[in-house]
Amino acid sequence: MNFRQLDLNLLRVLVAIHRSRSVTAAGKALALSQPATSNALARLREFFGDELFVRSPAGLQPTRLCEQLAPAMQSQLLVMESLVLNHQPFDASSSQRHWRLSLSDLGEILFLPRLASALRHESPQSSLSNVSVDASQVAAALESRDIDMAIGILKPQHRGVRSQSLFKERYMAISSKDWSPTPRGRGRTLSPAQLAQANFVVVSPTATFHGSVEKMLAGMKLQDRILVRPRHFGAIAELAQNTDLLCIVPEMYARELSQRVQLQMWTIDDAPVYEVNLVWHSSTEQDSDQQWMRGVIERLFTRN
Repeated sequence: MNFRQLDLNLLRVLVAIHRSRSVTAAGKALALSQPATSNALARLREFFGDELFVRSPAGLQPTRLCEQLAPAMQSQLLVMESLVLNHQPFDASSSQRHWRLSLSDLGEILFLPRLASALRHESPQSSLSNVSVDASQVAAALESRDIDMAIGILKPQHRGVRSQSLFKERYMAISSKDWSPTPRGRGRTLSPAQLAQANFVVVSPTATFHGSVEKMLAGMKLQDRILVRPRHFGAIAELAQNTDLLCIVPEMYARELSQRVQLQMWTIDDAPVYEVNLVWHSSTEQDSDQQWMRGVIERLFTRN
């Protein structure tokens, strides 16, 4: 075994496969085709004289040698990346940086268009991906550099994660233009008595804060009036416009929809309030490119 004969780029492949337990997922994370990733794994196996990964029902499982190598290699690669980035001035106008953010389904609707527009003006050669990461795994994904940062209702309890509050949000109700509360009222705030006569749409994505809406309705003993529970926000506009159901959604989304479709907005007494945060890993705190992107996000979305 001659270390000089080892292509160090192969170590990134080893770490990515170890992290994802999948050749396909590792390739996507590294922007490599599946054949290229498979070829890299074959070269690693030949160099180390070990299978490194074996197939199982749960995905690729690392061998004993791989379990010894991969964590140490990941740690060293992170150190090398930080050293390189910290000593290179970042020029957004010429950067070909591929940014990897984690946004929820709703976050993609609300944040991605404005962020993409800003990048097209300020960093036209860069690219942007929304990487699907479960809320409980955000801290690990930041640490492993699977993502650069995340935006959402996130408060990772991890000492290596930093956060910045962007804004506080509350829930509202939206309905068709023909819907009216029972009993009728004069204002735009729905009382508990009016809510008790309504039927609801509540989006129920997995592992997010949005479950607090169901808790609110359960506290009012109205959980049986939730008639539709979509997993994503994409159908909300049609549901609000074309049914007699009351859709409970974040205010930012309600106002964004109201600019595109005809609907009514209603405030709700004691509706849940939550905080939207930008989160990143402390190891990127001083990286000039990361500082630039955090600044763009804060400029676009911070509000009092």
